Amino acid sequence: MAIILFDDSAHLSLLPLTYTRPVADLRIGILTIAEKWAKHLDTTFSFQTQPYLQTKYPIKLGTDDLYINGSVCPDEGLLEAIGQLKTGEALKQGDYLIAAKAAPDADFSKVINYDPFFICIKHPEDIFSKNDIELRKDFKLLTKGRTSAEISSTNTIIGTDFFAEEGVEAECSTFNTTNGPIYLGKNSSVWEGTHIRGAFALCEHSQVKMGAKIYGATTIGPYSRVGGEINNSVIWGYSSKGHDGFLGNAVLGQWCNIGADSNNSNLKNNYTEVKLWDYTSQRFRKTGLQFCGLIMADHAKCGINTMFNTGTVVGVSANIFGSGYPRNFVPDFAWGGAQGFEVYTIKKMVETAKLVYERRDVEFDEIEQEILKTVFELTESFRQVF
Repeated sequence: MAIILFDDSAHLSLLPLTYTRPVADLRIGILTIAEKWAKHLDTTFSFQTQPYLQTKYPIKLGTDDLYINGSVCPDEGLLEAIGQLKTGEALKQGDYLIAAKAAPDADFSKVINYDPFFICIKHPEDIFSKNDIELRKDFKLLTKGRTSAEISSTNTIIGTDFFAEEGVEAECSTFNTTNGPIYLGKNSSVWEGTHIRGAFALCEHSQVKMGAKIYGATTIGPYSRVGGEINNSVIWGYSSKGHDGFLGNAVLGQWCNIGADSNNSNLKNNYTEVKLWDYTSQRFRKTGLQFCGLIMADHAKCGINTMFNTGTVVGVSANIFGSGYPRNFVPDFAWGGAQGFEVYTIKKMVETAKLVYERRDVEFDEIEQEILKTVFELTESFRQVF
């Protein structure tokens, strides 16, 4: 049996974050959703996603495969219920398909209703707002029955929910686990003078620079570098926020870069509910949140001293610079800032991406280029206002 994680309508409601990946490849907590299921069920996984993504994320069919909704995060109740499914049966909550021992569009021999609450990711803000729950679950999953590696005695650890993988380097920093666990991934490093409050995860080969202040619930994905002040944010990987400046209640995709002294607002001056741009309705949607900062998709970047308003959505490969506040929705492949935007051509974007990948010894191959070319075409209508 293999796991096949399928996209449903969440692939649209999670845009722009899912233009470049299946829903189950989203990172929340410490692991991606796909990695969570694979570790719990001790098996391999693949994706049933959008056709243009399928080359990078191929589907691998086996015998008696288990299809799981890619927006659903596992828990004990779900694992038990799914483990009891027989061939042809499906697990639903109302009309929402959770999992099935058959293809999602099949005629199921039996539908089992699942009543308990579970975590699913339907909108971009769910990633940071539910990160605390998932980070705690992943911490238990990854550290159960294991002993933390030793770190330097120059550090101060408050509480007991601290775990460091092999190769972690940290000096003269404080780790406060009173409000949540702290996990340091393999070969990660925390530089001198850093203060971290849990819940917090620093994934493999990532770095926290000197004097950083990080509050829970925050996740820094693999091969990233961060500094300054960060609160309740999720950075997926291969991204940099390496300088002073505030990032709060935010999600950053892969291959993003935040310029020095850039800040985002996460609370409106009148304390009212924050709205976010919604790609499906093409208007601003109420989030139900008072605190909501920046949503930035893959390959997006901003120059020094950039100021993001509360509830700003930045599309794939957007490049922002200049004085003043850019609009609350910056379309994919936009180039400019508060003074106006022009189209960031796919040719120029690819030239930059190749250089960025080379710096990390990663190949920017034809598959990546074709995905971004497709995204460029899919998002053309949002740039008509330029």
